[in-house]
Amino acid sequence: MSGPAKAGGGPTPQGPAHASAAAATQGAPRPQRVLLFGGTFDPPHAGHMHSLAAAIRAVGPHKVIVMPAGIPPHKAASATPGEWRAAMCQCFVPLFPGLEVSDWEIRGEGKSYTIDTVQMLARRFAGAALYLCIGSDMLLSFCEWRCWRELLKLVTLVVQSREREDGEALRAAAEALRAEGGRVLFTDAPALPMASSEIRRGGACAPPLLPWVEQVARQHHLYGR
Repeated sequence: MSGPAKAGGGPTPQGPAHASAAAATQGAPRPQRVLLFGGTFDPPHAGHMHSLAAAIRAVGPHKVIVMPAGIPPHKAASATPGEWRAAMCQCFVPLFPGLEVSDWEIRGEGKSYTIDTVQMLARRFAGAALYLCIGSDMLLSFCEWRCWRELLKLVTLVVQSREREDGEALRAAAEALRAEGGRVLFTDAPALPMASSEIRRGGACAPPLLPWVEQVARQHHLYGR
């Protein structure tokens, strides 16, 4: 997979008309860019850090929001209380000045749908350009999400590959969404396969916890600590 792709498609127009349009818009303020990074984070791990850092490089956001999930619609709710998962997510703070860990979803009732979260952010950051960081597996199933067409109008998808050999399938999925009017960026970082379930299972081959996550895990006796 190549470096960050431009959201959209087609050649850039050239000539006097294009030059006049560029001159007319030169100096116009760009909208604030808000990057949303959500997940169960049970626990957050080095793979999450890798993905978020890559998305920050690709987007150049003004604001980064990490959103621990409440009850995800596609899998069972986490057994780890939301407030503890939010506490562990403080590990992301060093990645970006003023990074916010939001408890909006974990305070909500019922299942957490991305469309609801994005609509909330669209109201909170009126006029901002919203970016949604997702893994490659979620890009491949994006058309199964609730209100996916409406969601596609509200955000630019920022995709991090989770498998080292999924490039062709991802390109096809991205082109299908662009044909629907969507905007898709790919980060320039190589895949770093890692799963929270491996950490929860423990064992000699389990990835180590991040230092801050280790502190919270020991405090609440999580993951065998």
